[in-house]
Amino acid sequence: MDHHTVAAISITGTCLDVLGTLYLAYDLLGGQHGPLRLLTRAVTYSIVFGIGYGLGLGLFVGLVAGIATGITIALELNRIARGLNHYPLPWEAFFSAIRGVAFGVGLYPLVGRGFVIPFALLITAGQIVAYARGMRPSLDYVANRRPRLTRRQFWATVVRTVGYIVSALLCSAFVHHMEHAWSFAVRVGLVTGIVTGTGATMIPFIEYYADNLPERRLGVFGIALILCGFAMQSFQYWLALLDIRLT
Repeated sequence: MDHHTVAAISITGTCLDVLGTLYLAYDLLGGQHGPLRLLTRAVTYSIVFGIGYGLGLGLFVGLVAGIATGITIALELNRIARGLNHYPLPWEAFFSAIRGVAFGVGLYPLVGRGFVIPFALLITAGQIVAYARGMRPSLDYVANRRPRLTRRQFWATVVRTVGYIVSALLCSAFVHHMEHAWSFAVRVGLVTGIVTGTGATMIPFIEYYADNLPERRLGVFGIALILCGFAMQSFQYWLALLDIRLT
């Protein structure tokens, strides 16, 4: 097993411990009117996007891109949930850059710098254009117990999928020694499209429960996060105990 993977698991476990402690400190953070609504969104969206990217493109991509996507989307949707208008375009461009850079960083171990730099720039530019045309995470926003995917969200997902495939193919031209460029580009696009579509479908459900979870359930969720974090932090010691060699 690669030592970078072990380090990523341990860091994730530490982050889960911190998040779990915050949920247990619900009252100290101001209760229903405190920052836990935003935190709930950030954690949930990070998990949803992190698992999707992780299963499709690897643990490191899932960790980096999932956290960046989850936090930025949570900030945008939390603003809409408070009855405010969406962020100005410069802020949306900033969020796009964060997600683009995070995706590039996540892919770097797989394809190298020659691919990820132009790829991050292209997908950032594409997201900015999408924002300018009204395609943003809050598109057709609603908080509801039932997941939902509207027609506009579906076509936005299709455009995003095609955009990522084309961007990956263009960037492959800068890496002449890259093998299986077509299959990798399709993989990146399809994973991104599936994760985006799944996230858009789950938004109404997540938004509803972010604002309506009872205090006791938040405490239980905090305990569960702490236990998961403890298990992930102890992973490195189990490897040493079982004499599993790292590469």
